[in-house]
Amino acid sequence: MSVVPFPPMKRPLVAILRGIKPEETAGIVDVLVESGMTAIEIPLNSPDPFRSIEIAVKKAPAGILIGAGTVLTVEAVDRLHEAGGRLMVSPNVDVEVIARARSHGMVTMPGVFTPTEALLAAKAGASSLKFFPASVLGAAGITAIRAVLPADMMIAAVGGVSDNNFVDYVKAGVVAFGLGSSLYKPGMTAADVAARARATIDAYDLAIQKGN
Repeated sequence: MSVVPFPPMKRPLVAILRGIKPEETAGIVDVLVESGMTAIEIPLNSPDPFRSIEIAVKKAPAGILIGAGTVLTVEAVDRLHEAGGRLMVSPNVDVEVIARARSHGMVTMPGVFTPTEALLAAKAGASSLKFFPASVLGAAGITAIRAVLPADMMIAAVGGVSDNNFVDYVKAGVVAFGLGSSLYKPGMTAADVAARARATIDAYDLAIQKGN
């Protein structure tokens, strides 16, 4: 079973919509896509998450990666597949969960914190690694662990990352990010999220420009 590669994206940014409700999903997905976000994750500890994922999949144009976060079981992977999701994000490294997601052709992003976890996830065929919480490791910590990982492995920083500190990570060579509360919190309107998304995109583009 071959590794499902992380697809090429202009901006490898994952919008994490923890707590979103199905009735809010279509409007918020619309503004995220319009702003230039390229991937959307709906954690499974949100209200009726698979319904929200189905709505997001139908609403998003081709090329936008839609999936679930906080995926802990192979049963959840199967339900995600049934809902049309193509991105599987987990907080941990579970080899069986990664394998099941790969069997469905999903892009996988397990959460890691240590070199042992990162290397285990890479060996299991993960598409990418989610270093979480990035705010604890910091850009320097992620850089140190990257030295022992496959050179072509996609690395994302998640947790405490926002438009305020993109530059630090980009300088360290990290260009993929998962963005949660800095982008969306339950109760926000689509207009609120649109404003945060625009600010995020602007800050990301500026960070990349400075890093080059």
